[in-house]
Amino acid sequence: MTSTSQSPPACKVVLASSIAKGLLEEINEGLRALPKPPLLVGFLANNDPAARMYADWTAKTCKENGFLFDLREVDREEVETYILTANGDPHVDGIIVYYPIFGTRQDQYLQQITDCAKDVEGLSHRYLFNMYQNIRFLDAQKSQKSILPCTPLAIIKILEYLQIYNTILPYGNRLFGHSITIINRSEVVGRPLAALLANDGASVYSVDITGVQQFSRGPSLRHPRHEVIEKEQWTLSDCLPTSDVVISGVPSSDYKIDTSLLREGAVCINFSSEKDPPQNFGPEVKEKASIYVPAIGKVTIVVLLRNLLRIVQNRHINE
Repeated sequence: MTSTSQSPPACKVVLASSIAKGLLEEINEGLRALPKPPLLVGFLANNDPAARMYADWTAKTCKENGFLFDLREVDREEVETYILTANGDPHVDGIIVYYPIFGTRQDQYLQQITDCAKDVEGLSHRYLFNMYQNIRFLDAQKSQKSILPCTPLAIIKILEYLQIYNTILPYGNRLFGHSITIINRSEVVGRPLAALLANDGASVYSVDITGVQQFSRGPSLRHPRHEVIEKEQWTLSDCLPTSDVVISGVPSSDYKIDTSLLREGAVCINFSSEKDPPQNFGPEVKEKASIYVPAIGKVTIVVLLRNLLRIVQNRHINE
């Protein structure tokens, strides 16, 4: 008589809380080296439930980890004045603005008037320029790292945790050999993320309603920064079968992923916070993926604190 044992599930579900824990240890170590806890000021000037939830998460995480947080709920017509005042307040170490406020180019203007030295979201012009140009430091001595947008950086930290980044390769090339599909090309998450991953060596397919673009540094990483190529007539059915990592976050059931197209053993990450409509990955993703990360919110909040800590550390270097 032979004994049989059941094989373990092929897919490992990794929760954001597990990833955030390791990042918090790094942050708490840096916090202990500061003379006083940093003060983060948040401006909420809308009735968006997602913005409110983000602000509440920020407050909770700051309180739990020894950071000071002051949420200021203001009228949207006055938010510009409040931002400028916080820029000049020496007691304020970091600023976060919960968007959308106007839902127009006015929001972009508000991003640009936030003091670069207090911009924990990494949305000011200098940080965005550095990100797209693959400039990683603020100074010639390479002692001060540039600040990256929170959600794209959170996804990078998740990929590092999952050991998708190959630490044997030189810094800046550690995604070489990986093919990644990102379903989302927003200016807030999808496009910056595609640029960052391509700058780290990946071949990235960026998908939105207009079609598919490929972000890469070319064959053998010959270019110092990413280039973008339009993939005419391409759809998800061309990208997914070749991608070992699939990242999605479009709050629409129109972008629900056909699991049959996924590469066997792909790593799948969902970053949409929307519950209705459902996530782009259905429950059947666990039958095809090797690793599935169903949400990233807790990592994003921790990365926000990491950016705040880095801004304070950069300021001390300048002093």
